[in-house]
Amino acid sequence: IRSQRIVLGGGQYLFHLGDPIRVMYVVQVGWVHLVRSQDDGSVLVLQKAGPGSIVAEASVYAKRYHCDAVASESVQLLAFAKADIHQRLRSEPDFADAWATYLAAELRRARLHAEILSLKTVAKRLDAWIAWRCGDAPGRGDWKMIASEIGVSPEALYREMAKRRLHSN
Repeated sequence: IRSQRIVLGGGQYLFHLGDPIRVMYVVQVGWVHLVRSQDDGSVLVLQKAGPGSIVAEASVYAKRYHCDAVASESVQLLAFAKADIHQRLRSEPDFADAWATYLAAELRRARLHAEILSLKTVAKRLDAWIAWRCGDAPGRGDWKMIASEIGVSPEALYREMAKRRLHSN
């Protein structure tokens, strides 16, 4: 299957809400975040696509993007024509099976993310996020992105992290 290499710098957009979907992207290096802006000005991270991830995989069945995709750092991607993906899904059972397996894993991840967002307190959301990451606490430089991922303000996450530091000393 033919592909085209795409390189973006941190902060550059891969696509915008409402853009027509013509290609599917696979991240090779770096991270792309699918984001949706909220009415209050906050940003919700819908997907963090890293190396080996398909960006907005459900878009293979849509006409237009339902969110924005932005490189969180320098990123390299491969772009595949959406029509080629559809053709392979119809004609290659092993490809279709691999696609279904990937989608099932992403669905499990999305359900866990939804569960985290349903929790009522910052502390519970952060605890669930840490458990999801096998006990790895967020690094200081990651707090703003983690706040958007768990659906809280950066300030609320900073306060929670400060409380935890106070109680751990």
